[in-house]
Amino acid sequence: MMTEINIHNLANLEYIPYIDENGQLPENYQGKIGVYAIFDQAKTLQFVGYSRDVYLSLRQHLVRQPQQCYWVKVQTIERPSRTVLENIEKAWMAENVAIPVGNGEQKDKWSQPVDVKTLMTDEEQANYQKPTNDELTQIKIIKNVARRVEAEILAALELRGLKTPLRFHPKLKEEGLLDLK
Repeated sequence: MMTEINIHNLANLEYIPYIDENGQLPENYQGKIGVYAIFDQAKTLQFVGYSRDVYLSLRQHLVRQPQQCYWVKVQTIERPSRTVLENIEKAWMAENVAIPVGNGEQKDKWSQPVDVKTLMTDEEQANYQKPTNDELTQIKIIKNVARRVEAEILAALELRGLKTPLRFHPKLKEEGLLDLK
């Protein structure tokens, strides 16, 4: 039996700060199933997604797109239902008229781990592509690039007052990817 879910208008939901005055992420969404909309500093919709754990998803988006995650609106549901979640997501996107950049041309930046290879400096690129490099040397270079990018992300978030500890997946760094553990 399908229970009717009341879809809230995105415009009527309150803006929740991504990072609160205590430097914490919205922990009340830990383990909650729901749809969320992420807004930039100017409260322009950037991304709409759904998750079985809204809090974990919000953490991932924050490290993938730290400059775009300032506000969030959430509607939670009690039971997991992809259909219900997709219907809320579609309704919010229709309400927004335009497809948010994170659901359009920048979808990978929002939904995939950070690919540090695309963020290499010219020097790192030249170093990485030396014909004399063996695989181990390349892995070492990529790991160092990943560490640099990770430090930049964490520094930017620290400047915004984030106190929530974030740990990146160590194994992924060897592949040049950054994602939270």
